[in-house]
Amino acid sequence: MKQTPYYFYDLDLLHDTLNCLKSKIKGTDFKVHYAVKANNNGEILSTISRQGLGADCVSGGEIKWALDAGFAPEEIVFAGVGKTDEEIIYALENEVGMIHCESLQEIVVIDELAKERNTFAKIALRLNPNVNPLTHEKISTGLKENKFGLTSLEFEELIHLYPILNNVQIVGMHFHIGSQIHDMSVFVELCDRINELVPMFEEHIGPFQYLNVGGGLGIDYYEPNENPIPEFGSYFEVFKTCLDLPAGVPVHFELGRSIVGQCGSLHTKVLYIKKSEEKNFAVLDAGMTELLRPALYNAYHKMELLDAVTSEEMLYYDIVGPICESSDCFGKDILLPELKRGDIIAIQSCGAYAESMSLNYNGRDKVPSYMHSSKNLVPQEC
Repeated sequence: MKQTPYYFYDLDLLHDTLNCLKSKIKGTDFKVHYAVKANNNGEILSTISRQGLGADCVSGGEIKWALDAGFAPEEIVFAGVGKTDEEIIYALENEVGMIHCESLQEIVVIDELAKERNTFAKIALRLNPNVNPLTHEKISTGLKENKFGLTSLEFEELIHLYPILNNVQIVGMHFHIGSQIHDMSVFVELCDRINELVPMFEEHIGPFQYLNVGGGLGIDYYEPNENPIPEFGSYFEVFKTCLDLPAGVPVHFELGRSIVGQCGSLHTKVLYIKKSEEKNFAVLDAGMTELLRPALYNAYHKMELLDAVTSEEMLYYDIVGPICESSDCFGKDILLPELKRGDIIAIQSCGAYAESMSLNYNGRDKVPSYMHSSKNLVPQEC
């Protein structure tokens, strides 16, 4: 038996998810870039790069991971609200395909750094469309009060300054309004806003050649076994039918969670059972150091007992970790078969924002990951 805790990845499901995604964009001008921040495991990255996707990176480190995993530099987009000079230089030297800029000052800095190196930077403006993604406030990124994207005041200044910025070429726009979105009307609203902004871009900046609409498509954390692959068809159909773009303009996407979220789980052992007059506690050997989302977002993850069930009695437990924080709790009043010391629990939907957000807090070592795949992978219908 493997030493717990550890991450477990189902590469068969990852391949099925990728095949489904690619089938939904076949015959379109859509290009998907995998959001590296969701999961930077080397085997996961290599698997995705071999399937022909690009990479969406938000740091110099992520660019390096993407390059090491085989992603082509021209298929890498570099985003982020606070790029350092060193990261910008690294992107320029490696000739990444596009830099998404989020402030006027950042554009000026990129122009200066490119000029010093006698090169040019192709950039897209990240604009804040003020669209409510109807998701958790901490993963909402497209409202005026969020830190992301150029402000309207900065855009007006850019119009006057752009003619003297000789080492940047602004070719289009970038948007990302949030994550874990299920309501397709949100993306319809985004398309409507983009359709309003494109003529403004062409009037004041120049020909519109590039659009990146971000990502944000959610997964089913409550019934992951019934819905292992998200609604790619409905998602892409919104952009097929609702965008009104100049002929030949490709549409780029940055999907992360929807690609890898369901292929991973966190396997963890029950260390102790504590009972009180009001509660049953199951203390696990995994904690917020291995899965931060519940502590950070009050996020729900479905849990199941992997051991053979020896008792038919079902009990409610608070499932907690060993970290010295009251927030180190995976779920309260979770109904499970009666647990005992040594039982193995699988916490599902951990393919995204689990391993990539893991910590060494409390002096804990990072835990290993294991992959499973069939010898003969047969694509499944989606």
